[in-house]
Amino acid sequence: MTTAAPAVSGDPQFPGNVTTKSRDQVLYQSSGAIVAAIVVGVIIIFTAVLLLLKTYNRRMRVKRELEPKSSKATTPPPLGPNSNSIKQPTTVTFIPVDIHMQNR
Repeated sequence: MTTAAPAVSGDPQFPGNVTTKSRDQVLYQSSGAIVAAIVVGVIIIFTAVLLLLKTYNRRMRVKRELEPKSSKATTPPPLGPNSNSIKQPTTVTFIPVDIHMQNR
């Protein structure tokens, strides 16, 4: 006596309870995986750029600290025979001009 096997939709290599996913479910899950991959990629790129900038900043700081200081920037050139005297702040005086001048 032969018994009829129940018709199972899906792959015949996996007998038993086989759940088939609809096309929408597959697309939804794959789009989630794509978004996750993009987010991870952006984080990796951001980290790489941050590390490069940090390394560049460190190198430039060391370079600035090791190079000799120029004497021109630290000491101003002498202005004249009284260059050794104490410098006083320059003051600006405003002299108002009479706007209402008489016409001749």
